[in-house]
Order: sequence, then structure tokens, then C-alpha cells
Amino acid sequence: MALLCVCGISSQAQTGSIRGTILDKAGEPAIGLMVKIKDLSLGAASDQNGSFVIENVAPGNYILLITGIGFQSIQQSIHVAAGEESAISLHVEPSSTELEEVMVMGRSDVQEVNRLAYNVTAIDATQLHNTTLDLAGALDRVSGVRVRESGGVGSSFDLSLNGFSGNHVRYFIDGIPMEGFGSSFQINNIPINLAERLEVYKGVVPISLGSDALGGAINIVTSERYRNYLDVSYSYGSFNTHRTVINAGVTSKTGLTVQINAFQNYSDNDYKVKVDAADIYTGAYTPNAWVRRFHDTYHNETLIANVGVLKKKYADKLLFGITLGQNYKEIQTGARMVSVFGGWHRRGDIVMPSIKYKKQDLIKGLDVVFNANFNLGTEQNIDTVNARFDWYGNRKPNGSGAGGERSRSLYKYKNNNGIATASINYRLSDRHTFAMSNLFTTFDRNGADVLSPAMIDPPQETQKNVLGMSYAYGVEDKVNVSVFGKYINQRVVKYVETPAETTTKLGYGIVATYFFSRALQLKGSYELTNRMPEATELFGDVENQQGNPDLLPEKSNNINVGVTYNFATSSSSRFLVNANAIYRDATDYIFPILNQNQSALVSDNREGVRTVGGDGEIRYSYKKWLSAGGTLTYQFVRNMQMYEPEFTGVSPVYKDQMPNKPFLFGNADVSITLRNISAQGDRLNIGYNLLYVHAFYLYWPSRGGDKLDIPGQTTHDINIVYSMKDGRYNVGVEARNITNALPYDNFSLQKPGRAFYVNVRYFLNKDK
Repeated sequence: MALLCVCGISSQAQTGSIRGTILDKAGEPAIGLMVKIKDLSLGAASDQNGSFVIENVAPGNYILLITGIGFQSIQQSIHVAAGEESAISLHVEPSSTELEEVMVMGRSDVQEVNRLAYNVTAIDATQLHNTTLDLAGALDRVSGVRVRESGGVGSSFDLSLNGFSGNHVRYFIDGIPMEGFGSSFQINNIPINLAERLEVYKGVVPISLGSDALGGAINIVTSERYRNYLDVSYSYGSFNTHRTVINAGVTSKTGLTVQINAFQNYSDNDYKVKVDAADIYTGAYTPNAWVRRFHDTYHNETLIANVGVLKKKYADKLLFGITLGQNYKEIQTGARMVSVFGGWHRRGDIVMPSIKYKKQDLIKGLDVVFNANFNLGTEQNIDTVNARFDWYGNRKPNGSGAGGERSRSLYKYKNNNGIATASINYRLSDRHTFAMSNLFTTFDRNGADVLSPAMIDPPQETQKNVLGMSYAYGVEDKVNVSVFGKYINQRVVKYVETPAETTTKLGYGIVATYFFSRALQLKGSYELTNRMPEATELFGDVENQQGNPDLLPEKSNNINVGVTYNFATSSSSRFLVNANAIYRDATDYIFPILNQNQSALVSDNREGVRTVGGDGEIRYSYKKWLSAGGTLTYQFVRNMQMYEPEFTGVSPVYKDQMPNKPFLFGNADVSITLRNISAQGDRLNIGYNLLYVHAFYLYWPSRGGDKLDIPGQTTHDINIVYSMKDGRYNVGVEARNITNALPYDNFSLQKPGRAFYVNVRYFLNKDK
């Protein structure tokens, strides 16, 4: 529909853009300054390179206003021509003005997101581009977020966000849902270099993301800042780990663009673990034995290519793309480390064509976005070794018959995931905005096993549609209120002999923020939200999760209250204090539990789960060379199901703390940046990060002797990065878990100990 509409606007005047760089007196990038066009509502903030872009500017002569804390305000004339980009270089001088008079500061895109009415935290991913972190590692440093992995590189993961986890939290890339992207494209194998910023919505999710999330969302925003650039990095480290990233883009003066993102991960994951081990032949039992993982190799390779046009009168962006990828994963353990495997593995690939369309001011005040993709990739479960293994790597045949380690299989299948999203945003005036979005997803698994040719797949099919509408009223830097509603429809085919089941749900809510001053902001939100069961919950993932086709949709009443105070005590020292309180009251809560033999997970509904908690963050920066901060999160997730099928009377676990969920955790970090050490434009950054997780329950407290089965853990990381030629050449060294602590996660699975990495990166931006 959006593509058809553009045909009728050929008479619309073509616009231009303004691209510039702001430097301070020493020639360093001036970060966070606000650049506005006088008498217009258009503007942008300078990024970490001092660069800014203002798009969709009508042809004409303008005056730019540049303001920011610690710098003198300046004005600069500029001419914008139709269909062209005007380039400008600006220099600012330090300000001697009193602090209170310069509080009208520029804000980066990250700062603008953090000032929204939603309970959202945005982090600048570009500050981490010289590290070996993946997206999951970066998210693990956000207050309220705990990323839990079952092992090393490429392992399965579970993200906890203010009491909700797993599929309760939705993932997006540039606003496009990542449902059905396959095992080759997950947040714990995507390098941080792919993102410009990460947006973490804790609670209410904007309808523009088109989601049925129960308690939050992660939006990965990729960079559209550069027109012609090359960004290449390679790292090598412990456990024979290799990572390569290539990002490149070329855009002609006519707007034709080609964009390439490619990345590769490889690791043997042969780190040592501490387990109770028994020799499969002699039966000799050794508690707390140190053994090395021997069947956990992982690698993936992914290519994302887009070609299209930018800044045309019919489209700000029209891209046709393809995502290609493959992965190989050896499976060392089941859901618990008591199960050990030596031959079982998985292969997968992704073949996903896509289209992306965006146009601001299709007609005056109306913005349109449309995205669609379909994953044609395959997954294969390979379990053909007729033997058992112990933790020493010994192999013992199972005897007669043709079996596997768990269930003999060469099952190869397609999930046939398709996604289409569309949204419109209409600005009636500066204060009134209406929006509508629609998300449609489809899943239809079918496959075959050459070892069991007579086997016929049961129906495994779902379609879901999420329609959202909202109205927002706002006065800049004073107040913003938004009310919204969501209508969700899901169709599921579960059994051959029964017709498809259709379920509908209605949700609604309100978000609001009030600025007592430019520095002090209060936020609040409420929503009644619903989430339909995911395909992997209904039908399993053909690995470590069994399906439960009888799952019910879950819903939750969510309340968030937060306050942010951003202030300076001098022209050199700045503070940020952020605190949030949460309340969640969920019914038919979908919760993964261990199956009877503790070899796999299966999801089930709980009648009620209630969460009360909060998170806080404090940050301090001194000039441009010191940054320090910390976060702390507490969440009490309580079981509110009074009666259980296996008990008479009130359940003994009624009002128990929910098991396998961390309830107290936090981060702390310090970063020192030294500039122009040996030459102009050089930079040395030394950073330290601490992660703390308090001990938590593996089983129900009332049935496990009130024991915190999963021990507490504290890990320390150090990184040193030296950048030359204004960031063109970069070399980094990282040491993770330097004390070699024993970090545990989901169901007490052990993660890697001490590890070291070296990273080299080359970045060239020819836009300047």
C-alpha cells in the first residue's frame, strides 16, 4: 500500500540536506552539541565524531544555531539546494558563561531516546565498536537487564528484563521484529559493530514496533549516518575464538546506495568446567572434577546486502536486500550439565529476502514506513551416534540397534517465517500526533527425516496480526502524554483432526512524562498487555525445548514509575541519576521448566506471577577523559498460583520466589581516555567493568530447603584500546573474568572462565 501511494506525489518538491562536523579549539570532536535551523523545527546533535546530519530541508538560505554546555553559541549561514547535500565544518570556543545559562544543551540521538515518556534506556553502541562484544554482551551492562547464556560463543541465551524473560521480551532490528530469523542471526552472535545504538524498553513498547511483548523490547538501531565508509575488524582470543566484521557502504550523488554487513564467529569453546564426573567404563566417580569441554565447537557466517536509493522525492529510503548465513553448533550438554553429549550437533542457514521503505512527509506531516521479509532458510538436527559419552570424552556404544544419543535423527526442516510491518505517523501540529501500525507474522514448519521416511510432521502452523493505534500530546521539554490500544489476533493449527484455533486479545495503556526542568524528568506508564505463545513454545525448537500445543495466551498489568536527573556541578563535572520502580501482575504466565528427566525444557502456564522491583543507575563524567558509573537491579518475582494439580489444598510453593531467576544483580564501570599521546588525533582508552549476580534459586525455595542453588558470582573485565589518526586505526586488548571466577547461568550451566582477546579495527569515512 505504501509503495502505491508514492506514485501520486511526483509533484512534491525535492529536498536537500546538511551534513557537517563540529570541532573544539583543540581540534577534537565536539560531542552532543545541538544544531538547529533557525525558525524551523529541524535539527540534529553532533555524535562522538562531532558529525551531524539534517535531512529533508527545503531549498533556500538558512541560519544554523549551534549550542551546547561549555561552548559559546554560534550562528552560521548556509544554502541548501534541491537534491543536494550541503557540507559545512564548524569550530566552537569554550564558554565562560555561568553554568545555569548554558543548560540549553545539545542532545545526541541516545539522549533524545532516553528523554521519551517510555521507560527506556538507550546506549551508544559506537563507544563499544573497538571491543569484541556481541549485542548480548553490551545489553548485559544495562540496568534491569540480565543476559544469561548456556555456555560460550553461539550458546543459547535468555534475557531477563525487569522480571520478564525469554519470549516475554521482543527483539527488533531497525524496528523490524527478529522473530523467525533463525539460529544464524541472534543477538549473541551479532557483533556490536552492526549497531549504532541499542534501545531497551522496560515495560510499555511503542506501537511503532508492532509487538505483543509482555514486558519489554530490545531495538537494535543500525547506522545510517555515513554515506561512504569501510569498517573492518578482526579479533582472536582464548578457546581458539575468531571474530571478523566487515561493514561498508557506498552512496552516489544521485542517491543510489549499496550497503554490505558481514560477520563471522568461530570458537572451540573448549574451556574447563567443574562437574561431578563418572567414568563411563569403570564407574569411578569424582565430585567437583575439572574437565575440558570437548564437543562445543561453534561457527557462523552471515552476509547482509542491500541495494536501493536514498533521499528521493518518492522515498527517503527504498532498499531491496538479502540476508544469507549459515551456522554449525555442537551440543555439549542438555538443559543440565548432568547430560553430556559427544556427537549430537545442529546446522542451520538463513536465506531471507527483504524490502525496506521509509518516507517522511509523504504529504505534509505524514510519515510512512513499510518492511517485509521471508526466511527460506533450513535447520537440521543431527543425532546419529549410537553411543554414550562421559565428561572425560570416553565413548561407549549403546549396544545393538540403531539409536542416537537422545533420539536418532537427521530431521531437516523449514520454519517458513514471514514478517510484514507497516506504520504511519501523522503530525497534526507540533503538539498533536496520531499513529497506527500493523504487524503480520507467519510460521509453518515442515520437514523430513531420511532415517524415518514414513514419519509425517504434525501440523505446526501459526499466523499472528498485531494492530496498534495511538495519540500523543506533547510540549517540548515540558510534558508528553500518549494513549494507545492494541488488537491481537492469532490463528494456530495444532492437530490434523481439529480445525484451526483463533484467539483475539485487546490491550491498552498510557505513558506520560513531565519535565520539572531540563535536567529533572519524571516518567510513568501503565498498560494491560497480552502475548500469544510463540511457535517454539507451542511446537518446540527440535533441540533442548519440547513443545506444548495447549499453552494459553498470557497477559499482564504493568506499572512503571521513573525519575531521571541530569546535572552538572561545574563546567567539567556531570552526573546522571536514573531510578525506576516496577510492578507486574501476570496471569497465565508462560514459564519454562525442566522435563521429568531434566534433559530438556518445556513451557507451561502459571495462573499468576507477580513482580515488584526496581533498578537504578548513576553515572559521572569529568571533562572528556573520565567516565564512571554503576547499575543495580532488584526484582522479586513471586508465584501467585494457589492450587497445583499434584497437591490437595493450597500449593506449598504458593507465594514462593520463582526459581531459576536472578533477583539481585548489577554492574560498575570506569573508563579513562587520554588524547594526543604521541600524535594529534591519537587516543588511549583504558576501561574496567564489573558484573555482580547474587546467588539465586534453581528449585522452588519451599521444596529445596530454602537453598540458593546457583551460587553468586562476581566477574571483572579490563580492556585497553589505542586509536590512531582520529579513529582510523585501532588496536584493543581485552581480559575477561580476570579472577577466573565460576560464572553460572540458566539451570546452573557454567560459562567460560578467564579469557583474553586481541582486536584490530580499521575505519574509513570519506563523507568528510
